[in-house]
Amino acid sequence: MTLRRKLLFAQAPLAAVLAVLGAIALGTLGDLGRSSERILQDNYRSVLAAQRMKEALERIDSAATFRALGRPDLSDGQATANTEWFQDELRVQERNITEPGEKEATQGLRGEWIRYLQASQSYRELSAPAALRERYFAVMQPAFLRVKVAAERILEINQDAMVRKSDEARRAAENSRALLLFATAAALTLGLLASASLTAGALRPLSRLSMAVRRIGEGDLDARAGIEGEDELAEVGRELDTMANRLREYRSSSLGELLQAQQSSQAAIDSLPDPVVVLGVDGRVLNVNQSAETLLQIGAGPDPLVRVQPDVRDAIERVRQHVVGGKGAYVPRGLDDALRVLSSGVERRLLPRASPLYSEQGAVVGATIVLQDVTRLLRFDELKNDLVATVAHEFRTPLTSLRMAIHILVEGTVGSLTEKQADLLYAAREDCERLQGIVDDLLDLSRIQAGKVEVSPAPISSKALVEGAAAAREASAREAGVSLVSDVSEPVLPVLADPERVSLVFDNLLSNAVRHSPRGGQVVLRAEADGGRVRFEVSDQGPGIPREYQDRIFEKFFRIPGTKGEGIGLGLYISREIVRAHGGEMGVETEPGGGARFWFTLPVPGAASADRPRLAAS
Repeated sequence: MTLRRKLLFAQAPLAAVLAVLGAIALGTLGDLGRSSERILQDNYRSVLAAQRMKEALERIDSAATFRALGRPDLSDGQATANTEWFQDELRVQERNITEPGEKEATQGLRGEWIRYLQASQSYRELSAPAALRERYFAVMQPAFLRVKVAAERILEINQDAMVRKSDEARRAAENSRALLLFATAAALTLGLLASASLTAGALRPLSRLSMAVRRIGEGDLDARAGIEGEDELAEVGRELDTMANRLREYRSSSLGELLQAQQSSQAAIDSLPDPVVVLGVDGRVLNVNQSAETLLQIGAGPDPLVRVQPDVRDAIERVRQHVVGGKGAYVPRGLDDALRVLSSGVERRLLPRASPLYSEQGAVVGATIVLQDVTRLLRFDELKNDLVATVAHEFRTPLTSLRMAIHILVEGTVGSLTEKQADLLYAAREDCERLQGIVDDLLDLSRIQAGKVEVSPAPISSKALVEGAAAAREASAREAGVSLVSDVSEPVLPVLADPERVSLVFDNLLSNAVRHSPRGGQVVLRAEADGGRVRFEVSDQGPGIPREYQDRIFEKFFRIPGTKGEGIGLGLYISREIVRAHGGEMGVETEPGGGARFWFTLPVPGAASADRPRLAAS
């Protein structure tokens, strides 16, 4: 028998108890209902008939009184209607005789009613007022009282019967309640005892299984459950015994293999040229390789990181907290996150990466931090930047000459041109302008990376900056079919800005906004006060920026795949560096399909020292 069936069988006594109690309760409720129904059927209708007959009789007597007072017009109609009502209720009573003595009382009422009707007939034949009054007091009133007494007798019989039956129903209810309480207590006691006994028998192997699991968990691999049977607990017990046997065999045979595997893992870590540090959740050093000991000077003792450079130690702690905080692996944003480390008088650049260590239960128990040596990569990056700057600089002179020559030809200085020649020269001039923009971007990039982007901030009206930027792009926006709107909110504050550099930022943002807005769309250039800064915004109605690219659009040479436009992906990077050189920040707010809103801030003159612009980008 399976464990499920055993547990269901153990609950069977309780189910039987509930069934018995339900049957008793239903029987009791049925008896009470029948008692109430018998009272209504047997007596209530008779009581109601007697009361109605008394009421009709009172009205008939009132009609007789009206006749004696000389108002036969009021008497006849009232007497006739109430006589029929009395006879209807009397017939009802004659069909509902249920109590001892009720039949005789009803027959007596019928006799008195017949005699009253006879007296009433002779009473209506009289016309003299004196005779009517004498007849009423001598005959009619006594007959009325006899009929009324007979009706009251029937009322008393049925009311007494209702009181008696109500007392009997109450006593029956009290007896049924006592019986039900006794049956409930007895049945629950027996059911609980039976269920507890059966459940204990079904779950007794579970205690043996729990004891065996606890002993095995404590390291006693000789412990066994030894459960007999065919149910689920017996099957679990056999599997536990099998597991204990295999663990004992594994312990006796794999200790040497584990030591060898640990040595192999340590040798593999030591062979890595980059420093590797394994930290626990509490920051304790669990393992390091030889490169970490050499480059970072990690040693033994209660605090192995005591000799590590403070900035490197802070970076390692920051990376560890990122990983153990449940944020997943730590990935650097770029080579700019590389740390400077002095080793044997030589500066090295190390880029930290980290991945979490998980326990068997899936919880994070530590972090493995790898400090990748990117010294040569950075050197190659510097050489690339020098090459780009040299090539861009060398392009400027021939490109300037080429632009001047095309301009002279287009202007017709050396002779007239055919239409086809003019079209070719116009296309060549546009390509030259595009190349000039690329060369300017490359030169700005080289200056930024060399830390030579100098700005000359001076107080200038934010409204003047907005209006100047809008005016510079008005023609291109009109040509693209896009309306350019300026919105400067009050109060209009001045900012500390280099107009030439900030105009380059506006030009990059507005050209992108116009390029990506549909024909008939709108680009809004907005400025508003934001504490000790002024926030500038450029909003468009383009397709927006996909979520996966929003963190990369400010990187060098990055362009969203599939987008139209010119340039080599340097405009936003250069713009952000210029804004940072002023002491501001730059960002974007966008939803795919909902346009994009690029914003940047510039400090207000007289703001806190923390907001003062820097003189060069680093």
